[in-house]
Amino acid sequence: MTMAVQGDNLVVVPQMKLERLLSMKGGKGETSYVKNSQAQARHARSMLHLLEGALDLMQLPLVDSPFAVADLGCSCGGNTLFIVDVIVKHVTKRYETLGTVPPEFQAFFSDLPSNDFNVLFQLLPPLLDKGSLEGCLTADGRRSYYASGVPGSFYRRLFAGRSIDFFHSAFSLHWLSQVPDTVTDRRSPAYNNGGIFIHGASRHTAEAYKKQFQADLANFLRCRSLEMKRGGSMFLVCLGRTSTDPNDQGGAGLLFGSHFEEAWNDLVQEGLIDEEKRDSFNIPVYAPSLGEFEEVVEADGSFAINKLEVVRGGSPLVVTRPDDPAEVGRALANSCRAVCGVLVEAHIGDRMGQEVFARLERRAAGHARELMEKLQFFHIVASLSLE
Repeated sequence: MTMAVQGDNLVVVPQMKLERLLSMKGGKGETSYVKNSQAQARHARSMLHLLEGALDLMQLPLVDSPFAVADLGCSCGGNTLFIVDVIVKHVTKRYETLGTVPPEFQAFFSDLPSNDFNVLFQLLPPLLDKGSLEGCLTADGRRSYYASGVPGSFYRRLFAGRSIDFFHSAFSLHWLSQVPDTVTDRRSPAYNNGGIFIHGASRHTAEAYKKQFQADLANFLRCRSLEMKRGGSMFLVCLGRTSTDPNDQGGAGLLFGSHFEEAWNDLVQEGLIDEEKRDSFNIPVYAPSLGEFEEVVEADGSFAINKLEVVRGGSPLVVTRPDDPAEVGRALANSCRAVCGVLVEAHIGDRMGQEVFARLERRAAGHARELMEKLQFFHIVASLSLE
């Protein structure tokens, strides 16, 4: 059993698996993912030509069943709706270019059960009724695919065998299925003493994270190879790094390490939480190198690599006044809270969660210029086809 703080009350809750807990910040408030995913949208748009290139390479299935596309790690904002719309429209054009009537389209939006599917479905445009005059006149702003939600971890099976034509997953595969057990075990050389992230940690800690990522990616590929139709394809984007050293997590290190760790240390020094509470929390994110990613794909052997590269994604901070330290600090704190706030609050409670992010905001504001200059993300982009 673990103790979780909610407000001013202590509540005893059972140890929870990460997949039952992890989600981007739901709702539509200032710190929600909906309000803090503009950077992801910008990065996704910059890679549309790569996505469309992957779609051009895939073998179009016969028009005897719906074309099924699945977005894995869809979260709860409008980014996933934009991407699915791009996929459906591009595949439709390919069929029309061949002089073939396009099939119907089925889109599956998948994420962990804790994802705020309600917000996502509220953002869904109305379905286009091609058989009605009204539908023809109001085609813009309507969707031309049937939509379904699929809750579950993409590190396990999600769909029936040979049922999906195209898989898409962006900004999700760097999230591990769990924090390696050895990282929070005081008896282990991989124990991340005083830290909450891999960046700058020991060689043993880095190796534990690396092994967890490799095992997770292998499970992901095995499951997709069983679910994908013959001739199907997959387009994957995840945080990556240019360094060969797994301790150097690049932009992820600046977002989740450095100032964030110092904010946690502030709570310890002020006596608001103890060291054990801090040390038992670690961010389950790993940004792999291109070589590490390729090694797992080749070892699995199910997929041909059409394209595999590292792409500069830019900053995760979206600000209107980059010379305003307060705005930069707020942007970093909100960005961090949108993607890992749920984990923080589950670990130390809502009230202490607010305290740690308030301290992160102040610390980030004090290093605003450095963050604007150095906080850059790199992404691994993979286009794979079923062998």
